[in-house]
Amino acid sequence: MEAVKNDAANDEGGELNYRQPPHNLEAEQALLGAILVNNEAAQKVQGFLLAEHFYEPVHGRIYESVLKLMDKNQIADPVKLKPYFENDEALTDVGGARYLVRLAASATTIINAEDYGRTIYDHAMRRALIQIGETMVNDAYDAPVDVEASEQIADAEKQLFDLAEMGQAETGAQAFSKALRTAVENIENAYKDPDSLSGVTTGLAALNDKIGGLHNSDLMILAGRPAMGKTALATNIAFNAAKRYADDRLAGIPPEKSKGAVVCFFSLEMSADQLAARILSDRANLVYDGPEPIQSHKMRQGSLDQRQFEAIARAAIELEDVPLFIDDTPALTIAALRNRARRLKRQHNLGLVVVDYLQLLRGSGKGTAADSRVQEISEITRGLKGLAKELHVPVLALSQLSRGVEQRENKRPMLSDLRESGSIEQDADMVMFVFREEYYKEKEEPSQSDQEKHVQWQAEMENLYGKAECIIGKQRHGPVGTVHLAFEKDCTRFTDLIEEDHLPERFD
Repeated sequence: MEAVKNDAANDEGGELNYRQPPHNLEAEQALLGAILVNNEAAQKVQGFLLAEHFYEPVHGRIYESVLKLMDKNQIADPVKLKPYFENDEALTDVGGARYLVRLAASATTIINAEDYGRTIYDHAMRRALIQIGETMVNDAYDAPVDVEASEQIADAEKQLFDLAEMGQAETGAQAFSKALRTAVENIENAYKDPDSLSGVTTGLAALNDKIGGLHNSDLMILAGRPAMGKTALATNIAFNAAKRYADDRLAGIPPEKSKGAVVCFFSLEMSADQLAARILSDRANLVYDGPEPIQSHKMRQGSLDQRQFEAIARAAIELEDVPLFIDDTPALTIAALRNRARRLKRQHNLGLVVVDYLQLLRGSGKGTAADSRVQEISEITRGLKGLAKELHVPVLALSQLSRGVEQRENKRPMLSDLRESGSIEQDADMVMFVFREEYYKEKEEPSQSDQEKHVQWQAEMENLYGKAECIIGKQRHGPVGTVHLAFEKDCTRFTDLIEEDHLPERFD
């Protein structure tokens, strides 16, 4: 009870020779007294207050003992606790087990129990913050040669995020009735929603109908061979979600009821300005009524007329308030990505994470490259799934497919084509493939000397032009199958294939 004696010295006008960590012993005593008089006071604080949050260790042990007795459906009062603390040396200087009686005798009403608990919790967080700061300083001074400064920064960010989240949400097992209420609420919200969505919108009605939107805590993989349009589709989805969030905000819809989301796009392949140019090209074409679309490569070259430039300027003004963040840091580690996502979650209420693409992420870097590539991919997919659950947001990660697709006559991808690790399929809640048969058919152009074959090829190309498939290869929440989309190559935009709504779906 050294802390109690030190506080008594302060009350008598004595001075301490060192600066004490933040604490409030009076609040701890008042809370414990209220709990010993009426155990219902403990129910007001046990959802967020732990034994280790008490500054005085013996107070923490008293609090923990009370909770244990309550778990056994027993009344926790000084009489019941006395046997546990009769020989406690920490209580000797203040009267032994009789200290419990003094606590109960000086107790006030339980009405303020939660306020006392919050005060104790707040001081505990401040002490933990001091500890993190001291650790950061010591680690920076005595850093091992093989530890980069960026790793220490990432570790410090994780500690700060964990501290900030501590006590914010209930952890551990929960009653089925509570989970059932949450499930029913989600179903009710989807039932009442005009879009019939239970998750974040993709902006594509056909895809929304198939998957119900992007669901919180889900890891979704979007895979395909090069030139299929993976990045284009992911960019479209990211922008559509962010735009819906901005539109809902203007309409006065609260964030928790919005079908959009604040989005962070981790672009490990393209730069932020290239990604922005793609989105700008897409939006500019929606307000441009010229004979030819505004192509992104012509934007880079500056080959624009006055009307096209004005359309781009109007689109840029429209996009300024869209909550879409782009992080184009190359060779990002999974740990650094998690820390940056956590930061955006706290600062901007992040609601969707997109990663382009997961094979460009780095793991912890342990082990040899020859033996650990599969393990590294497994670490990355587990990290992304953990991030989705931790932040309670959907995570959409792009993935490359193996070259085996190119060797088959039917080049539609399958789950077995996922590259480098079976953990991608295992950890993912949903796996989608982008496929454009037009790309492969274009390479099969026969010689014009064989007119019959060339005419047949032209007819097939006309039928395939501007069409794409989003193949749902795995979905934990619904059926697999194929969603038909339209693809505008000039402005890299996927849209609903309105004129082909009658096409039958292909199911595995």
